[in-house]
Amino acid sequence: MKSFFRALSAAAVLTCLASLCALSACGGNRTGSRRITRADHVGFEGAGATYHVSPSGSNSNPGTIGAQWATPGYASRRLSPGDTLVIGGGTYSLEVFDDDMIIPPSGTADAWITIKGEAGSRPVLAGGDDLYSAVDISGKSYLRFENLEITSDDGAPFRGGIAGAGGPVEHVILDGLYIHHLDEGAVDFADVNDLVVKDCVMTYCGSGCLMGPVGQRGGWRNVTIDDCELSYSGHYYQGGPGPGPYDRPDGLGIEPSNGPIEILNTTCEHNRGDGLDSKAGNTYIRECVVANNSGDGVKLWRGDSRVENTLVYGAGDGEGGASPWAGIVVGCDRAGDHFEFVNVTVHDNPEREAYPAYFQYDDPEPVQILMRNTIIAGGHGPVYFGDSVELIADHNIFFSPEAEVQVEANDKEYTAKDIRSGALDKGNLSANPEFESPAWGETGDYHLEAGSPAIDAGSSSGAPAIDLDGNARPAGSGFDIGAYEYGSSKPVARERTCATGSIGATAPAKTWYMAEGATAGGFETWILVENPGDTPASVSLNYHTDSGKIPGPTRTVAPGARETFNAGETVTSYHVSTEVASDSPVVAERALYLNSLTLP
Repeated sequence: MKSFFRALSAAAVLTCLASLCALSACGGNRTGSRRITRADHVGFEGAGATYHVSPSGSNSNPGTIGAQWATPGYASRRLSPGDTLVIGGGTYSLEVFDDDMIIPPSGTADAWITIKGEAGSRPVLAGGDDLYSAVDISGKSYLRFENLEITSDDGAPFRGGIAGAGGPVEHVILDGLYIHHLDEGAVDFADVNDLVVKDCVMTYCGSGCLMGPVGQRGGWRNVTIDDCELSYSGHYYQGGPGPGPYDRPDGLGIEPSNGPIEILNTTCEHNRGDGLDSKAGNTYIRECVVANNSGDGVKLWRGDSRVENTLVYGAGDGEGGASPWAGIVVGCDRAGDHFEFVNVTVHDNPEREAYPAYFQYDDPEPVQILMRNTIIAGGHGPVYFGDSVELIADHNIFFSPEAEVQVEANDKEYTAKDIRSGALDKGNLSANPEFESPAWGETGDYHLEAGSPAIDAGSSSGAPAIDLDGNARPAGSGFDIGAYEYGSSKPVARERTCATGSIGATAPAKTWYMAEGATAGGFETWILVENPGDTPASVSLNYHTDSGKIPGPTRTVAPGARETFNAGETVTSYHVSTEVASDSPVVAERALYLNSLTLP
């Protein structure tokens, strides 16, 4: 088997209470390529002045409370690093290029610029006259946008939401935005590094929701997309229901990029193109629902990528007949790339004459596919793995109810009988998974019924600690196959401050003791520290090894920010435990990686 990057333990973004992470933190192997993205900055709001905009204001005013400016575009050009612009409730008409567009300067690393809607009264930026976009941050950095609605002015031609394709964008947070009914894209960045998109709804955009055209400087890098809705792309154009002139608009479409990209807790439904289409390396999709898109469900083009705890159904928008689309597609032109699918559920319409999923259909480059605890069911044809695929199929269910051949792989055809006899690989089944209420073209319920063959039939190796609902795994005598764990419930936080990964932390603390890691022989150990407080925290690390105590780095962690420490920069040892000391309460977590592991 080929060697590839595997994470033994990966850290989710820390929270200040009950840091319950989707990882096996107490020493078990993690069979997944997972990367920690660095797009977690909060910024330093309040370092400068606060200005205000109101529909009743005047641009001759100083922009203060009681003397607000009138237009967001005018106000954005008067900001300096550290400033905050609060846009009051109401509707703002945007028509004049580029006067009406929000085009702020860059902030700095210690003085971000924040542009946000008034709390409790989200302002509406309503565009018309075929305006290019509401916001353009091409070439800008250290910017945060919160609580804004961007849409067409009652169906008037209005092209884009937030543009950034005209130059590299860095260190940007989009939080709580509602972008909808635009003629082109909600967000359009070519080269972006360190981007957080969280709690955003992007729907009914003519050419797509999150768009990543071809970049010149690595494309999309260090991106986190969390708790978002990316749906109904192509179902609106210039005041009508569409389709517009754009080919296959996606929920997310990223051209070749370095990554890493993490997409979690996100829904992509009824896009006229694909749900999630990523050509970025190191794409990590987890706890997502990708349903009833007119094209493919999840499409991956670059390796070291992983899909976990994700539900995919209704490819081709659930319509029957001949179709080129599939629930999952891998098409990679780089030899040796590695992809993982763990606890994924894929369901298809048996009347749709197509593969429910296919991998390297006509790509000759050899790649490795690990498929574990995954259900691919309901399809008209078999699951197809091209001859260039080195397949590891571990405890899956493959079920095409009307097909004799269930899987094509290893230059062979496998019937249901073959799969049940173990001819494909260990622990695989071919049986109806018995979902609660499967559907295509509309919302389905893919929880397991009592008696499902998927219950307790999965592998514990590398299985996530939660399911798609966030419920604990396992619930019974073993891990279930698929995205949902039957009979499970939310994990209960346990009071524990001396543990790998800090699972179940109930409160911040000034001292943390992290379980033993390693920094030799291809291992990496990282310590992540978050400051949930309102004042800076001075944090010091000490490493304990066979040779004794070794002082580590000391850093100041800003309020609401996170710092990441690489233990390998200080010490090289197979036995490294870490003491974290702070002058004010923080939350700490350890992540352990192995850079080169050969599969058995």
